[in-house]
Amino acid sequence: MNGHATRATARPGPLLLVDDDPGLRRTLQRLLERRGFTVRTAGSLDEAYGVLEDFPPDFAVVDLNLADGHGMDLVRELRSHRPAIRIAVLTGFDSIASAVVAVKAGAWAYLAKPVDVDRLVTALLGDPVALAAVEEPRPMSADRIRWEHIQRIYEQCGRNVSETARRLGMHRRTLQRILSKRAPRP
Repeated sequence: MNGHATRATARPGPLLLVDDDPGLRRTLQRLLERRGFTVRTAGSLDEAYGVLEDFPPDFAVVDLNLADGHGMDLVRELRSHRPAIRIAVLTGFDSIASAVVAVKAGAWAYLAKPVDVDRLVTALLGDPVALAAVEEPRPMSADRIRWEHIQRIYEQCGRNVSETARRLGMHRRTLQRILSKRAPRP
């Protein structure tokens, strides 16, 4: 069960939304509030920690890459203080390696941007195993396999670009360009 308290369907409640894109943050806040959540937002890790001082959420939606740090740090912190919290991690750079890291850190769901709000709500309120079963498996493209390999090594190196480039036998700037691009489609 990966440390999750229950796999039963939940009801909307207090939700912390952390994303450094103000437009996306406002849109998601509005759409999640329409679906019954009480939403507090933050644009950075520092801001999120400030919100948590007086707002104990039952749910969280956390961007993986924030301007002031990595969303996994917040996921671990939330999980340590609120073991039953349901956390959805959002990323613009989808990879299996990042998904594994997110789930091991305590994420309830892992979704690629742009995220469909109905899918996000289903992920937060429902059973993520059932949600994953709904998706049709597609074979990965060669570009996607390359991307996944790079992401796996990148995570193994603690997101250190220089060490990852060394292990992959490529120039650091080349790797930086690859990492700055969006993940290829499967």
